[in-house]
Amino acid sequence: MVDLKDEFWKRLGDVRACMLGFKDSDALVAMSPQLDDDLPGQIWFITANGTSLAKGVASGDAPARLVVADAGAGLYADVAGSLSHSTDREALDEVWSFVADAWFEGGQHDPDVCLLCFTPAHATVSVTDNGAKFLYEIAKAHLTGAKPDAGAQGEVTF
Repeated sequence: MVDLKDEFWKRLGDVRACMLGFKDSDALVAMSPQLDDDLPGQIWFITANGTSLAKGVASGDAPARLVVADAGAGLYADVAGSLSHSTDREALDEVWSFVADAWFEGGQHDPDVCLLCFTPAHATVSVTDNGAKFLYEIAKAHLTGAKPDAGAQGEVTF
């Protein structure tokens, strides 16, 4: 049996882009999720102070939604949680990247840098196999008449 929560965290590390927004808003923004091994259970995002996400958490935590659909990682998820502004310099050091550096003239010390922290509460998660395992399951299904094992799906509480 697949532990969907464990698979979510393992596979999220391979995800390069997801959609992030506030719970009651139809607007989701493409963002790059970052994980910090020293702070498990949280997903980090780097944005600029003037963005709608930064403005939305300026006065405190806000209910938020994260949507992941990444075939390469075999991860599909609709995650509810809370989004907050963080001033944790150590977390920023951990998640800062060459890509983030390209957006801010002053690097991670640029006054426009805004670190966001998404803390998941619950989700619907699907994990799928890709590559050779998927092709094997399809071939096996054609030979045996059984349905292929395409992965697992279920509800997760974080």
